Amino acid sequence: MDGTLVGIVAFGSVIGLLAIRVPIAFALAGVATIGAFVMFAFRTGEFTPARAYTPTSSLVFSNSFDLIHSYDLSMIPLFVALGHIAYRAEITTAIYHAARVWLAKVPGGVAMASVVGCGGFSAISGSSIACASTMGRICSPEMLAMGYDKRLATASVAAGGTLGSLIPPSVLFIIYGIFTETSISSLFLAGILPGILSLLGFMLVIWIWVKQKPGDAPPYEGTIGGSERLSAAIRAWPAAALFAIIVGGIYGGIFTATEAAAVSVALVTLIGFLQRKLTFAELWAALRETGIQTTSIFFIAAAAKIFVAFIALTGVAPEIVNAVTNAEPNVIVLMFAIAVIYLALGMFLDPIGIMVLTLPLMVPLVESYGLDLIWFGVVVIKLLEIGLITPPVGLNVFVISSVVGKEVPIDRIFSGILRFLTIDILVLIIIMAVPMLSLIIPQSM
Repeated sequence: MDGTLVGIVAFGSVIGLLAIRVPIAFALAGVATIGAFVMFAFRTGEFTPARAYTPTSSLVFSNSFDLIHSYDLSMIPLFVALGHIAYRAEITTAIYHAARVWLAKVPGGVAMASVVGCGGFSAISGSSIACASTMGRICSPEMLAMGYDKRLATASVAAGGTLGSLIPPSVLFIIYGIFTETSISSLFLAGILPGILSLLGFMLVIWIWVKQKPGDAPPYEGTIGGSERLSAAIRAWPAAALFAIIVGGIYGGIFTATEAAAVSVALVTLIGFLQRKLTFAELWAALRETGIQTTSIFFIAAAAKIFVAFIALTGVAPEIVNAVTNAEPNVIVLMFAIAVIYLALGMFLDPIGIMVLTLPLMVPLVESYGLDLIWFGVVVIKLLEIGLITPPVGLNVFVISSVVGKEVPIDRIFSGILRFLTIDILVLIIIMAVPMLSLIIPQSM
């Protein structure tokens, strides 16, 4: 049986199943198992099911077992736990409150503080959706109560929440690193400058928005003294310390990414108890939430590993690489086509689903052009980040909608998102055109 045909049918089947909302883990593992069984059963030219049971079982169980026992995968529950514990210890929200005080007199300052708060939360949690959900409950209601335009009050947080994908530590970077066998520490460092550029871009959008429509962001009428600013900055020190441990420890070669995660979890727990903002009940709740979220990610990762092994069996990836290279498109055309594919998929699928579905084909293709996989990882994560706020299925937008309820219709949130999408596309072009923006920090280690 033609393996290329089986592989193409498998990709189409997975996309179809995801479109009708079949859980991604079941879609990937189910299609891969059936496809492998068909391949092995037809190995001799005739359909012989008896010969397919053992090799199919081996492919499914050995690949999932190897992934779950991967050392790198252990950092996912650690970073997820770090985000949940830091939130319950009020460490992540301290960043927002500090930015809120320092930017109070700036036009649109609360919206800008929301973006900064999202960036700070992202530097600890590593999850875009968790960032949007947490900061949405804090920032959007406050802005709406102050009289901010509904689109600005919701879209700024939805866009800011996407920073969790790019600013380290990022769960998406971890999964990308595992499946492409690239350094996760280097990926974390590569995301720093593009993440900061995205954050500054969102703040620029807010500044231009308020300049054009001053009534959309009422001015702050109170007074804030220097002592209040200093106090707010001091209260945010735990978040700064954690970010310094993660980034500084990895950059300085003191920790691996996994070790940095473990040290940070221990430190955030200690700080929470010493500041009397964390109780054993809250710690248990944070660990329970971590277990639920981690289990979901592990199921998806294991299913993706099975699917990747199946795609390698079909040989469809080399066929596509040969077809593309024979067409001889230049790098610009290639990257443009890849961007269009990711942006189109981002309109309908979740980020992890897109990544594990496309990497088996994209990575060999990119490698055939001699492109750097660390840089390409930043490009992919940025594309997935854009997908989180792209209509009609922008997950972050739906998260914010669930927070604010009927007060702000979802079409109003999407109308505000368009301004942030514009700057996102501009940042994406800069990342693609200037690879050194992503590579300068990891290459200087």
